[in-house]
Amino acid sequence: MSATKEKGKVLLVEDDQKLLELLVEEIEAEGYSVQACSSAEKALAVMDEVDPDVVVTDLQLPGLDGLALLERLRSRPLPPSVLMISAFGTIDRAVAALKAGADNFLTKPLDMDHFILTLERLLSVRALQAQVERFRQALPSEAFHGLVGSSPLMRALFDRIGRIARADGPVLVIGESGTGKDLVARALHAESPRADRNFLAVNCAGVPADLLESEFFGHAEGAFSGADRARPGLFREADGGTLFLDEIGEMPAALQAKLLRALQDGRIRPVGADREHRVDVRLVAATNVNLLDKVAAGEFREDLYYRLEAFQVDVPPLRERGEDRELLAMNFIATFAAARSRPARRLSESALEAIQAYQWPGNVRELRNAMERAVTFCEDEAIAPAHLPERVRQARSQLASPVASPDKALPAELLAGDVLPSMEEIKLRYARYVLDRVDGNKRRAAALLGVGRRSLYRWIDQDQDQGQE
Repeated sequence: MSATKEKGKVLLVEDDQKLLELLVEEIEAEGYSVQACSSAEKALAVMDEVDPDVVVTDLQLPGLDGLALLERLRSRPLPPSVLMISAFGTIDRAVAALKAGADNFLTKPLDMDHFILTLERLLSVRALQAQVERFRQALPSEAFHGLVGSSPLMRALFDRIGRIARADGPVLVIGESGTGKDLVARALHAESPRADRNFLAVNCAGVPADLLESEFFGHAEGAFSGADRARPGLFREADGGTLFLDEIGEMPAALQAKLLRALQDGRIRPVGADREHRVDVRLVAATNVNLLDKVAAGEFREDLYYRLEAFQVDVPPLRERGEDRELLAMNFIATFAAARSRPARRLSESALEAIQAYQWPGNVRELRNAMERAVTFCEDEAIAPAHLPERVRQARSQLASPVASPDKALPAELLAGDVLPSMEEIKLRYARYVLDRVDGNKRRAAALLGVGRRSLYRWIDQDQDQGQE
């Protein structure tokens, strides 16, 4: 079940059978996965099988007591969080348990609301630790010069970048807006023999057309009005290194011819100058449009296109990168939290479902902006769907909602019977239908029905009472 996956697993160790049964019922009612044991010895025997996130244990137990169990748990490679409970609640006992490594200490008789809240917090912290550890383990091997990913598509991309970087011809990087084409260009430079020389970048759409030639090739003093001193230009500044031209499809046709000549001859002539300069520059160009369409429309030189596409790198869109979305989201969360001196937040399972369901037309850039918003507005221990943009939340609702789609009729059993059911009966039937669709997950059912869990529990009790009549 989704909630069980989100909240984690609990191992309960208590020798009072009535209290044990009560705690199991309360924990399961909250959607947790729980395994109950009456002794520390039995708990240790099932540890590897259960692999709990939190162990709730009585301090006084037959055989090994709670402190002895705690010591055994702390020796495990990945110890669970431990919540200690005792009927003999003294400050000395609490301090001893906490010093021994317990994460919290509660006294009997237990306040169930406080108990569940404490358990919720421990599991939330545990989930954050698990996410951070998963991110930490993945990042060193999966971060490639700023590109983060472990999907097969990204591994293939990293391999292609490494191979092309060793060559010296021009490279054309193709991908949708926001996929990280600039990072690919930087990775090509960093992996190349030119890594210790300059890397310069210019957005062809961001420079006025009448200044592009001077920007690229430089100009002599007095070459035009305002040219009060000579300027070398990007090609000469990048000599020996790499020049990255973003949105090359926006380059004016006249400049395309001069760029092609510079690539073919390795020479450039500054505006207003009477001599050429030899340059050694690796050119990387990027575009989010189909250059062949521009060639067909007469807006891009065919010979320049074929000169550029000898080495082509296709950057996959985020929607095709599977679990990379979680890795990237955690990377951005950690980055923004550190920048704002805020505690790191974990991604709740429901928020992660939304992130995975959404198609991300703006790709990595859009995900980055969404995580910046989430870190800014999240005051809880976990980022929830409410902290995400509405369009992302809607993607999860469409995926998760158990109700029928507009082209599909509601279940016939809602109105079944010789006599039309009352609204109260329809309500109970629909609650039963939703519960069935979410595998009995009461928390998720309540959220989808738009009611509190206590209301849902009352409906379930009513439904059971009617079924017994």
